[in-house]
Amino acid sequence: MPAPRVRKPGIRIGLATGADIAGIVQVRVRAAEDLTQRFGGGPWSGHASERGVALDLRQGKVLVARRGARIVGTLKIGTRKPWAIDPSYFTPARRPWYLTNMAVDPGVQRLGIGTTLVLDAAARVREWGGDAVWLDAYDDPNAGAGRFYEKCGFTEVGRRTYRVTPLVYYELRVGS
Repeated sequence: MPAPRVRKPGIRIGLATGADIAGIVQVRVRAAEDLTQRFGGGPWSGHASERGVALDLRQGKVLVARRGARIVGTLKIGTRKPWAIDPSYFTPARRPWYLTNMAVDPGVQRLGIGTTLVLDAAARVREWGGDAVWLDAYDDPNAGAGRFYEKCGFTEVGRRTYRVTPLVYYELRVGS
């Protein structure tokens, strides 16, 4: 039986297709520009590209949140370990999935769209046989998303500086 999905009125969550690439890029670019404008340059300041989003679609599952026809949020989940994740920090898991590249359009932040995306992703991971969702977030008191992930039920499991970027690792157990 499929896990129940979190529903947000007026928001539809679904798997992205190639036709969504430009809309995903727009959301990621707007989110990065907003963080840079508010907090200065940082690891969040990089820009998304159509090539990068197309690679995400090939290497994992990309979810999009739509408000009407417009994409207003996105994230990627997959079983391929991201470069900055050190599995030794996490509780052992048989089949962890990794959450990366999350962005919500700044014009609709704080409306529950990000939470809906994350909880929908966790439900899908459980359906697909995963037992944990692992991620890293920038360790920055202002621009980092740690408090957001904690509100979504994630637990901090460690801190590490990868190259020059301070990160916080979070996990969410979703399987039995």
